[in-house]
Amino acid sequence: MIQIFGKSKCFDTKKAERYFKERGIKYQYVDILTKGLSRGELDSVVRALGGIDEVIDQNAKDYADIKYLYDDAKPEKLAENPKLYKTPIVRSGKQAAVGYCPDIWKEWE
Repeated sequence: MIQIFGKSKCFDTKKAERYFKERGIKYQYVDILTKGLSRGELDSVVRALGGIDEVIDQNAKDYADIKYLYDDAKPEKLAENPKLYKTPIVRSGKQAAVGYCPDIWKEWE
């Protein structure tokens, strides 16, 4: 099953939801600001993407809070401040993508 971790006001999150709806693909939407990602989910996404910096929004207002932390301290900071996540984070099993990535999602179908 596809999981979309996003923010309700994020344009790319809405586009990701529309992409899967239009193709009749079931997905689960998770509001990252209220639910966040569990440590296991985050670890899985980080493994799929090749590093924790891939899920961090460098344009976030609070980016300076996390920018200089060691990688092992970043998950705790993300849990404290989910606004730092780049969205949407889309998962399918052990595969993951960040942002609006229809070319990658097409390979999952």
